[in-house]
Amino acid sequence: MKVKPEGLRGAANIYSHGGRHPLTAMFGADETRLGGGYAIYCLFENKEKHDIDVLKAEFDAGSDLHYAALTPVLPAAAWYERELHDMFGFVPEGHPDLRPLVLHETYPEGFYPLRKNVAVDADVHGERACEMAVSHGEGLFEVPVGPIHAGIIEPGHFRFSQAGEAILQLDAKLFFTHRGIEKAVEGKTPAEALLLVERVCGACSVANTLSYCQALEKLADKPVPRRAWLIRTVAAEMERLYNHVGDTGNMCAGVGFSPIISMGSRLKEVLMRCNEAISGNRFLRGLVIPGGVKYDLTPELCATITETLAKVEREYNDIEHIIAEQGGFLNRAKTTGIIRKSTAVDLALVGVGARASDVACDCRKDLPYGLYGELPFNVVTKTDGDVYARLQVRMGEVAESMKLIRKTLELLAKDTSPLAAVDLTYTTLTGSWGISESARGSDLHWLMLDEAGCIERLFVRSASYPNWPALTIAVQGDIIPDFPLINKSFELCYACLDR
Repeated sequence: MKVKPEGLRGAANIYSHGGRHPLTAMFGADETRLGGGYAIYCLFENKEKHDIDVLKAEFDAGSDLHYAALTPVLPAAAWYERELHDMFGFVPEGHPDLRPLVLHETYPEGFYPLRKNVAVDADVHGERACEMAVSHGEGLFEVPVGPIHAGIIEPGHFRFSQAGEAILQLDAKLFFTHRGIEKAVEGKTPAEALLLVERVCGACSVANTLSYCQALEKLADKPVPRRAWLIRTVAAEMERLYNHVGDTGNMCAGVGFSPIISMGSRLKEVLMRCNEAISGNRFLRGLVIPGGVKYDLTPELCATITETLAKVEREYNDIEHIIAEQGGFLNRAKTTGIIRKSTAVDLALVGVGARASDVACDCRKDLPYGLYGELPFNVVTKTDGDVYARLQVRMGEVAESMKLIRKTLELLAKDTSPLAAVDLTYTTLTGSWGISESARGSDLHWLMLDEAGCIERLFVRSASYPNWPALTIAVQGDIIPDFPLINKSFELCYACLDR
């Protein structure tokens, strides 16, 4: 549906259907080369139709790009609108916090990098205000953390407002490693852009590539061979599995629970070596390609996967038993970092962060793609919304992913169809979306091609993007020593956010 800018807020409120249709993504596009002006797209996940409803607001060329902000009625729009302001110059009137989100202090005012008149290699320097939000009052103090951290993690700055040890407020400044991927792929062929898409995030290489390829395959309106989808499914679940196993250990690192840290890291290594046997890459890069897959899974490789699953399952069960018997850890994890269900709905959280707060969202069920519509699995949910609930969801999903992989391997053994990656000839250039469920939640890609079949606009919404704002809420009222534990329970990514 297309609307004028003045009708965007009202239409978006209707499309959200009282929060039942989450705001899955919101992004801008410069369509001046296509004969139009600027546009804002709002994507709403419609679970009843198993589809995404697309709302587009069209701004005439030369207009001032002002519109009524969606954030007052749809809190999930807050970050999207700040990014629209940074990258295109849209002005959401009535937005409660229009500070820079992506472009920090060293960028000049009036620089909007995703406009078409800005060169991909533009070299700009400047200065702009980028203040942190803090609480004020007698006896309060601030604790700055980062952006450089003691561990091998990416940069992010956290500013705590404290009353003693209790956290009153947390503000996060991210995007220190913004790479400009969406700008860099403009004008590239889909094949050329694939290498960048695979590297949006190391932990979600398969998920991002699957989303990107689905968008391309919709534009070509050509089905992917069944055997290719079987192999894609194995790869996607192997990626979810190694992330969940590793994240179990990482969560325990938040309280210095060393045995589980080591056990989780070791099992993650076992799975990643299996990944390398499957695709030649520990992160499963190079396997999924537009139209299918690049490599087959031989009976020998399937046997290797089966043996690996058996080993990981035995030892992960040991991890679960050890955690269940550790009263000290459970005391730290329970009732800590709570996200209420209403908050999860308002912010349109995805993945573990949503499901631990009793929001049963999973695009493998809600927007079934590939073979997930015929594969049996459960969406694991908990109701407490705390650190322990997020750990329990991961534990349940480890078991579900193992069942999915084993079932898919059974189907693969019976499948006699030839492996093929179909050639894609694009029948339409209009926008198309692809989505897949990563270990952190749904990764969405929106894609438009130009008349030459090259990329006109690629928008990437990682699972971490809608979940980062929830972290600042989850810590309120807890003590600052629990921040590492709460942070790791979400296990959000910097890179795919920064893209």
